[in-house]
Formats: sequence, C-alpha cells, structure tokens
Amino acid sequence: MARPPTFTPALAARTVVAWLVTLILFFPLGWLVLTAFKTELQAISVPPLLLFTPTLENFTEVQLRSDYLLYAKNSLVTSVASTLLGLALAAPAAYSMAFFKGPHTKDVLMWMLSTKMMPAVGALVPIYVLAQQSGLLDTQLGLIIVFTLSNLPIMVWMLYSGYKDIPPEILEAARMDGATLWQEFRQVLLPLSLGGLASTGLLCLVLSWNEAFWSLNLSAAKAGTLAALIASYSSPEGLFWAKLSAASLMAIAPIVVFGWFSQKQLVQGLTFGAVK
Repeated sequence: MARPPTFTPALAARTVVAWLVTLILFFPLGWLVLTAFKTELQAISVPPLLLFTPTLENFTEVQLRSDYLLYAKNSLVTSVASTLLGLALAAPAAYSMAFFKGPHTKDVLMWMLSTKMMPAVGALVPIYVLAQQSGLLDTQLGLIIVFTLSNLPIMVWMLYSGYKDIPPEILEAARMDGATLWQEFRQVLLPLSLGGLASTGLLCLVLSWNEAFWSLNLSAAKAGTLAALIASYSSPEGLFWAKLSAASLMAIAPIVVFGWFSQKQLVQGLTFGAVK
C-alpha cells in the first residue's frame, strides 16, 4: 500500500495555492447563489451584504414573469437532439478518417478545427439570412442544426483521436470473417468505443446547453432557450441583479447537477485518445 506523501513546505505551499485557485474559481458561482436569495436592494447594497434573510421571491417572480418550463424544455430538446444528431454524423466521419486515411485527411481535420477559431459573429449574417429564408428562425429545428454544426468539429476530433487507439487488426479480422463495412462499424467499432461516444456526447451536451450566442440571435419567444431567459432580465431600465441571479441559477442548476454526476465521463472525454 502506498504511503501518504511526507509533509514538506513545498507540499504545503502547493496545497494552499490549490485551495486559493479553487476559491477564486468558485467565487462567481457562490456569489450568484447568494445574490439569488437577496432582494433587489440587498443585491446592490454597498458594502455587499453577507448576512441577510434569504427570500424566494426572485424565483417566484421569474416563473410568474416568464414560463421557465418552456425555456427549459427548449434547452433540453435542442441540446439533446443536437448531441444525438452530431454523434450520428461524427461517428462515421471519424471512422472513415481513422481507418481509411486519404492523402488529405489531416488537411480536412485541420480545416474542420479551424472553423472553431473563427468568431461566431463573423458567420451571423449569412446564417441568420439562411434561417430566415428557410423558415427556421425562432424554431427548435433551426437551433438544433446550428448547435450540431457548431459542435461537429470537436466531436469528430475527439472520436477520431479515440478510434486511432483501437487496433486495426480487430477490424481486419472482422473483414476476413465476411463483415460488411456497416457490420464492422456497428457490431465491432461501436461496442469498442462506447465510452468515447458517451464522453463525447456528454461534453457536447454541456456545450449545447450553455450556448448563448446563437440562442439569443436565432430565437425569440417560441424557441428561446434558458440563455434567452437570462438575457431578458437586462432591460433599458437597468439590470435586476437579484432576479437575474435567480434566473441564472435556475438555468445552470440542471446542467451543474448533471455535470457533477458525470464528471468522470466528462474528464474522460477531454482526454479521450490523448494517452496511449
């Protein structure tokens, strides 16, 4: 059994730094939670109040002012559907690039990745016009398509990196046994890569749920996601900090809880195929 590390000044310093970094990263979320349970006057008080009587009026007003369940349903439908559609497109694409490489496979992969380096606002006008002319503006289907295309390069890269770790001899043995490409992909490759598919899907589900730019610009009352709900509390009269915090907490709570229970799979997704 491994012995615990010996206490040293260097170990103590690293521990203190780790705790400081953790507190700094957690502070915005902690302050958001505190503000959500304050009144508007308490939320803007100077100096900030740390001790106060919590209230639930902000959460009640968020639900009364806007249909939270509608926005939550739109977020759930668009994020889940875009993730499933993305996996259906990315898995065969990564399979072909990993096991049937052409002279320009690397170039195609780099080109796909380079699309994520372009600011989203650079493609806003053409995508908005296309969505408007095709009747997809302010629809769940329009957001699903945009979310899928936005996350597709990441999904292909993650699955491609994982597929490269699978010994090609396994697929060759399946071909020698008479398996078709579809049988090879469905009966051999998919079972071997279920962990990678799950972690990739979880990561892209979180990215779709948190997507704000396209949600705010391509949706309104009908297909608005929780990002649109949060943005609605910024008005010409000013920011309603307490209600904004309550709406934000209601928006991030489901995905935070989901991420907490699936953090192992999410970390695996970020490192999938990175270590051989």
